[in-house]
Amino acid sequence: MKIKLGASLLSWITPNWTAEAGHYAIKKTAQTGFDLIEILLPTNMEFDSETVKKQLKENKLDVACSLNLPKEAHIPYYPKAALELICKALDKTAAVESTFLGGVLHSGIGVFNGNPVTIYEKEIVINVLGEAALYAQKLGITIGIEPINRYESYVCNTAANVLEIIDKTTTNLAVHLDTFHMNIEENNFYDPIIASGKKLKHLHITESNRGMPGEGTVNWDALFKGLKDINFEGNLVLENFSSSIAGMQQAVSLWQTSPHNAEELAIGSLNFMRKKIEDLD
Repeated sequence: MKIKLGASLLSWITPNWTAEAGHYAIKKTAQTGFDLIEILLPTNMEFDSETVKKQLKENKLDVACSLNLPKEAHIPYYPKAALELICKALDKTAAVESTFLGGVLHSGIGVFNGNPVTIYEKEIVINVLGEAALYAQKLGITIGIEPINRYESYVCNTAANVLEIIDKTTTNLAVHLDTFHMNIEENNFYDPIIASGKKLKHLHITESNRGMPGEGTVNWDALFKGLKDINFEGNLVLENFSSSIAGMQQAVSLWQTSPHNAEELAIGSLNFMRKKIEDLD
């Protein structure tokens, strides 16, 4: 397996990107010993790619990018706006010399119409992501689509939902899973990984309560067995949250006080991932 261990920007700061906060997150990620940082791009795209690229090189960090579509770019309602935003994100991804853009790229988070996704809505999503994938291909970028839980989206909740989109589009669309959402929506942690196979390129590692891996209900043994059985080659990225970060509770609905501060959570999670990978050998 060829695995890179990463930390999300949200391991250190709230989703509200600023140049100062971003630089802090890059330095902390490197100092803690991760291979890469996942940068959640701001939806306003106010992001100085050249400066960030320089900071990444100074800290010897690889980078993956992500984008979560806002309500005003919900693909079934605003396909043109969504495509424009995704393409802007792809430009930023290329500018920091990353080859991966993941995230919630199938729908606006928190948008619902009170019903399951329709065939017509699926067609719109497939068309937009197909066009985005063709643009990404020119830039040498793979797009990873992250299914999220039923309380945040009705469009893609499972790996199977994402695989349906991929099967109807093109080769540089991939699966981006998240153990928090899997714990709610999937029947287990093994089968979705096996079904995704080589299409799985990116995985958010977080406990069922968004805390320290191993202190909740995620079946880590099944997850890592799946990764071994597909000979996973991609990124395992820490995306758990600590209430010790000012504003994080409000940003991600983390209403309970975390037992670990951000640094403890990052170090403990990195050690956990390393140990799980070692145990597979």
